[in-house]
Amino acid sequence: MADPRGFMKTPRQSAKRRPVEERVHDWKEVYPGTPGRALLPIISDQAGRCMDCGIPFCHTGCPLGNLIPEWNDLVWRGDWEAALERLHATNNFPEFTGRLCPAPCEDACVVAIADDAVTIKNVEVSIIDKGWDEGRVQPQVTEWHTGSTVAVIGSGPAGLAAAQQLTRAGHTVAVLERDDKPGGLLRYGIPEYKMEKSVLDRRLEQMREEGTHFKTNTEVGRDISGQALRERFDAVIVATGATVARELGVPGADLAGIHHAMEYLTQANRVAVGESIPDQVLATGKNVVIIGGGDTGNDCLGTAIRQGAKSIMQLEHNVEPPVMRPAHEPWPTYPRILRTSPANEEGGERIFKSSTIEVVGDDDGNVTGVKIIEVFRENGVNTAIEGTEQILPADLVLLAMGYEGPEAALLEQLGVPTDPRTRAVRNADYSTARDGVFVCGDAGRGQSLIVWAIAEGRACAASVDKYLSGVTKLPLPVAATAQPIGH
Repeated sequence: MADPRGFMKTPRQSAKRRPVEERVHDWKEVYPGTPGRALLPIISDQAGRCMDCGIPFCHTGCPLGNLIPEWNDLVWRGDWEAALERLHATNNFPEFTGRLCPAPCEDACVVAIADDAVTIKNVEVSIIDKGWDEGRVQPQVTEWHTGSTVAVIGSGPAGLAAAQQLTRAGHTVAVLERDDKPGGLLRYGIPEYKMEKSVLDRRLEQMREEGTHFKTNTEVGRDISGQALRERFDAVIVATGATVARELGVPGADLAGIHHAMEYLTQANRVAVGESIPDQVLATGKNVVIIGGGDTGNDCLGTAIRQGAKSIMQLEHNVEPPVMRPAHEPWPTYPRILRTSPANEEGGERIFKSSTIEVVGDDDGNVTGVKIIEVFRENGVNTAIEGTEQILPADLVLLAMGYEGPEAALLEQLGVPTDPRTRAVRNADYSTARDGVFVCGDAGRGQSLIVWAIAEGRACAASVDKYLSGVTKLPLPVAATAQPIGH
């Protein structure tokens, strides 16, 4: 194990971010250099806080089953090459999860029973960033080919994970993406300040060198039918994500100046890397109201701050959660506590216990305000408190209320049934009622975490490999069995 007394004598330290007054004026990552480099001066001591407990509950907190005590010990000993190997053993893209995952592993850390958890996420990203810096992340080119072909629809984290695993297993894999560049939400949903696109592009280049084919500007269901795709390939994986956004559904929701978060974020991400967007939706000089307090809402917040918004209000219908773990959410569960993102540090105001009841506008049909009412929650139901109505000034309203499920048209073409939320119905091995068609990630699970997407992509790849070859040697993560979210 690492330092036997490390968790007793060394306090938790996280990577320090750049000063707020500096970082809000650019689109670079909020950490100096990279988040991995930011922690390197103290990385050994932080990895040494891992107590290598008899039952590492961090494994159960992580859907990927990351071998956390092993690579913590290796980092503490200075064996970075072995640490990178153990990290990649369970996770294709630790540079993504190390930046974007909310780290349920840390809430399940045994040290967290009575102290601050080990900085698992920071150690993870330090290992992979150092690996890239030192040229130790190389393509793994297979020496044999099975002759089987697989089409992966969608190039988000689930699709990329499935594609890389199957390519390495010797199959010919084509990833079909309707956007002009691969990456899905990793490219157009995640702001540059959270993960610079060079981090994504270097991994995509590795996949190309391994033999994965990417075909962009190709929308299955329009440019090629689902039926034709199934006839052309030996297996098809649907990894399109859950892209149908929830609608506001109140009077005034059709006023000009109301936009879904992904429309806003996609444009901002394109401009941040040098593209020109005519009539871009901008927060500059505007009163902005963001409806939704999750990660997507926070992404809108940080983006609006960098665009120079006049004011920003972020609405959350739940009560303000406690700072410490509540008694009814005991360790090692993932607790609902008040979490402060880098964007929350930078500005804006969060309004809890609020429900939007109307959007008001001027005679020209432009939004001018959002009418909200305070609510209280009882037995899982929100009830309005009469007399608490107020109107927040708004020139721009961003809807970040989550997603219903995947787009149904493609699934219909492929003959895959859906549940009431339009999620693809699938079996425990990610197969569907249509022979040779598999579903992984948010398209089957519903909106979820990046670690679940990668885990499902890896597990789905193993099932497809077995379907094509009769057996598989691909590893199975914790998410070896497909389950809908919440089960």
